[in-house]
Amino acid sequence: MRAETILNAALLAMLVAVALWAWTADEPFIITLVTKVAIFAIAGIGLNLALGLGGLVSLGHAAFFGIGGYAMGILASHAQSYTPLMEWPLLVEGTKSMPVIWLVAILAGALTALVIGALSLRTTGVYFIMITLAFGQMFYYFAISWPAYGGEDGLPIYVRNGFPGLNTLDPIQYFALCFAVMCAVLLLVARIAASPFGLALSGARQNPQRVQAVGLVPYRLFLVAFTISGAITALSGALYADLNRFVSPTMFSWQTSGEIMIFVILGGVGRLFGPVAGAALFIALEHVLGGLSEFWHIYLGALLLVVVLFARGGLIGLVAGREVAHD
Repeated sequence: MRAETILNAALLAMLVAVALWAWTADEPFIITLVTKVAIFAIAGIGLNLALGLGGLVSLGHAAFFGIGGYAMGILASHAQSYTPLMEWPLLVEGTKSMPVIWLVAILAGALTALVIGALSLRTTGVYFIMITLAFGQMFYYFAISWPAYGGEDGLPIYVRNGFPGLNTLDPIQYFALCFAVMCAVLLLVARIAASPFGLALSGARQNPQRVQAVGLVPYRLFLVAFTISGAITALSGALYADLNRFVSPTMFSWQTSGEIMIFVILGGVGRLFGPVAGAALFIALEHVLGGLSEFWHIYLGALLLVVVLFARGGLIGLVAGREVAHD
């Protein structure tokens, strides 16, 4: 496990080093790419909690990613137009405060995940996968048909939201903020994995009957994990929408769910820092190969095939060892 700890620290140091180099070299685009890595890593960490610890293969996590994005977009758009979201029975106004937006995104993502999970977890296997996919597509088509917030064209936000003490329009400061949030989420998930709940969840994934025999209910364990997973993914959606200052229905698309899954698989399912490594590799491939060919996904697919067949622990497992961190 020492090799994996060193590798995890090296990953964090690499992200900071690239961002600082880009800052000194006056390369804001590179800082934006590293910021995307941090944000996508948070989405992957959210999915990895459900997939790596709970064994829940979800193809609908774009629903939570989009919920977080639209939570930001709706609140910020009302704040910039000086119109309230609701006047009766209570006056609810928009806001440009990131902490408030994050709280709303987390609560909205958790509530959505609770409802989706309560229904989806009544099934298992391929049925669970298809139901989560169906929920994601329902949100996608709802967003397309929602003209009040841009519909198919999406919703632009002209000014990035604020965080106390920071100039969030400065790329390096916004990277630092997203990096800090990513580290906090990593710490949270590490604590969850090592807690009695995390151990029970891991046991329920490996042998539900044995866990049930000691008085625990696997359905409840999976539902709590799925809810926390949705909340974390929604937080990443709010950060991503703020990065682009734009929200669109594509945040809900099944391709987005697939990309989040790819982050986890490339880095290593069940590995705490797997989504960080996977997101970094994905963004690097997109940047390098995307400039060579518009069909760069072919190379990504080939790499994914190699990882699935020959490096089932992902990049982290390939470098640090084959044993799975949460098993």
